[in-house]
Amino acid sequence: MMRPPAVIPPLTDRHPALPLAVPFTTAQAAAVGVTPDVLTRLTRSGVLRRVFDGVYVDAAAPDTTLHRVRALALVLPPSAVVCDESAAWAHGVDLEPPQARVVAPPVQVFQLPGHTRVRKAGCAGGERGLRPEDVEVLDGVPVLSPLRLACDLGRLRPRDQAMAAMDALARQAGFTGADVERCLPRFRGMRGVVQLRDLAPRTDARAMSVLESWVRLRCQDGGLPALTPQVEVRRGGEPWGELAVLDLANERLRFAVEYDGADWHTSPEQRARDERRRAWLRAEGWWIVVLTRRDVPTHDRQVTVDVVRRELERCLRSTRRSFGDTPA
Repeated sequence: MMRPPAVIPPLTDRHPALPLAVPFTTAQAAAVGVTPDVLTRLTRSGVLRRVFDGVYVDAAAPDTTLHRVRALALVLPPSAVVCDESAAWAHGVDLEPPQARVVAPPVQVFQLPGHTRVRKAGCAGGERGLRPEDVEVLDGVPVLSPLRLACDLGRLRPRDQAMAAMDALARQAGFTGADVERCLPRFRGMRGVVQLRDLAPRTDARAMSVLESWVRLRCQDGGLPALTPQVEVRRGGEPWGELAVLDLANERLRFAVEYDGADWHTSPEQRARDERRRAWLRAEGWWIVVLTRRDVPTHDRQVTVDVVRRELERCLRSTRRSFGDTPA
């Protein structure tokens, strides 16, 4: 008669010294009496998750880029640096697409010139020249500084994504477009520097979301009047009046563009709040355009410009002004 397979008790009961809250290596597991065979069995049973070869984490821990960065720190050579979107995530700036919250993207790791490229499952990268001031250490992990990140992503990513990254990093780290401009000479002749030179003065730390940055840049590129992020309006124009903060607005035209994302504008309570706020803004002469994700497609920038332009022309007709008379 076959004996039933042994039930593996929870790892926390058997090996309380194992650091389940953070990734750990096979060597760290061995130090508390957990052999590679046991790690394999615990992984198959769903207690652990293998991040990549030789590194494990509690299966209940979220599979985020930051967890992967910490996992890589356990095995990376000292000369390796986490870069690009992975480094931005480590700094608290999420530039990844929504699906990345479910399945973590590869960690972007670069070596300094003269070192062998990191080749591990779950990693992507190559070689990049860096200065000492380009690197910070977060949670024991060498990552690019926010300013160097802004320069690299501003050069190397598509136009909209580049602008969103620069805005978000500026907001998080407190630098300005002028700070980016001061970095431009060191990138002379490098790939993407023309785009970086154009986007640097447009960097605006007031932008509060990736899609707001996309909309602002697309409208600028489309020749529309300037839109300022996060414009505050007091009801009745009084200092004590109810406050509304417009995503993007031209105060001289009293023309605003709002982006309603799925995270903050979908519940009945959220929609009711938005409508009440917009009702009194319209009553005070504001023309408000509400965009959703379908108005800001990833690969067709003109869609956004056309929607905003149509509404702007309606706004100007209502005030009997021509497009050419609009102030920038």
